Amino acid sequence: MTPRLIMPADGEALSSLHARAFAPGWSSDDIVNMSTSPAGFGLAIYLPAPVGMVLCRTIADEAEILTLAVDPDARRGGVGTALVEAAKAQARARGCVTLFLEVAQDNGAAISLYKQAEFHNVGIRRGYYARSTGAMDAIVMRHDLNSDAI
Repeated sequence: MTPRLIMPADGEALSSLHARAFAPGWSSDDIVNMSTSPAGFGLAIYLPAPVGMVLCRTIADEAEILTLAVDPDARRGGVGTALVEAAKAQARARGCVTLFLEVAQDNGAAISLYKQAEFHNVGIRRGYYARSTGAMDAIVMRHDLNSDAI
């Protein structure tokens, strides 16, 4: 299960995957534009259909995970872990020393994944996510890429 860089031809399939994981999902154009921009990158896992993707952007020596989506039928099978580790490696290769993300406070599975990947809470964004029942806070998490074994 090796993540690979997202290519423009992956847009539609990954948009469909993202919509299965989140509402609303990202559009094909959004996925392709972010993954192919000079400051962005995206990685996906195909088995042979896409089962997971991560989109990131870099600014100076920092990177941010913008979204990580795993097909609901493929969760708890190591896809998320493989994507996070690949994103960390790609960010490090681009000269980044820290990797940030926001995660909904009610997303226990994702929080657990990120804590296992040695992310630490560094803040809260109040009302960051819209929910049908109201706004949900986001936990801001950080990982020091220099702490990883190279």
